[in-house]
Amino acid sequence: MARKTAKAVDGPADRSSEDGTAPGGSFRIGAHAVEARPLQPGLHLVATPIGNLGDITIRALETLAAADIIACEDTRVSRVLLDRYGISTRPYAYHEHNADRVGPKLMAALEAGRSVALISDAGTPLVSDPGYRLAQSAIEAGLPVVPVPGASAPMAALVASGLPSDAFLFAGFLPGKDKARRERLGQFAATDATLMFFESPNRIAATLKSAAEVLGAERAAAVCRELTKAYEEVRRGTLGALADHYADGNVRGEIVLVIGPGSVPPPSDEDVDGLLARLVSELPAGKAATEAARLTGLPRKDLYQRLLSLKGDPADAPSAKGKP
Repeated sequence: MARKTAKAVDGPADRSSEDGTAPGGSFRIGAHAVEARPLQPGLHLVATPIGNLGDITIRALETLAAADIIACEDTRVSRVLLDRYGISTRPYAYHEHNADRVGPKLMAALEAGRSVALISDAGTPLVSDPGYRLAQSAIEAGLPVVPVPGASAPMAALVASGLPSDAFLFAGFLPGKDKARRERLGQFAATDATLMFFESPNRIAATLKSAAEVLGAERAAAVCRELTKAYEEVRRGTLGALADHYADGNVRGEIVLVIGPGSVPPPSDEDVDGLLARLVSELPAGKAATEAARLTGLPRKDLYQRLLSLKGDPADAPSAKGKP
């Protein structure tokens, strides 16, 4: 995305009143103008729609209308949202390419008691964008950091996928190179939680192929594309079936890949024997069995008996004369 036309924060007029609050601005819903309540100083992290502009919250509109400064990824994208709701405040660009220069200016405004509303092009700020750096700086300085929740692409994809939602892990973008991508996926192979990744349409075919081979072709998954937009699509199936469907790479739009939790196979007898042999070389038999039970989830009593059988005569085992 081009950033050449983005402008930096250069000191918009201070609208704060004597009590430190910014006077409420106004916003519009349809033909109705609404006065926003005064906004307390601090960094306000405002979620914006991920596609459908109707998904903005009333609190988000109030915050944007009353803030002294609106910092965003791309002023052109944010201007569409602000114009839709009649918010005249000029947005200022804050993104990964100018964060080192603009971040200190935003911090100076916060330290001067002004209110800064931070938004991303879509969704919740700080999720895969440089906003976390500003939030960290504000927290370290003891300044208020206020979440204004709303739309989130990972959460929308999770609930649309139909996959288990009691435990889930969002891991951003996978590496672009095949080897690194496979290694990263391998780190999640035994994760007992639903996985969520952002992916580009140019790489979704390769990512699905890698995921099917690393995590298992029969693992349940969903490709969630263009959520809340006109061409929204949620395609569910196994990783193998999805890899076949998207193999031609002819796909467009923003994508969240959701992969269901995998089942961890029990360790083989050879693996258990090797683990016990390593542990008993450093620990008494009883402690070795306890540690093996913790690592494998297998019953300690069974592991202790197995360890004794591996050692031969139970009387030779370090812990055999007492209770295990």
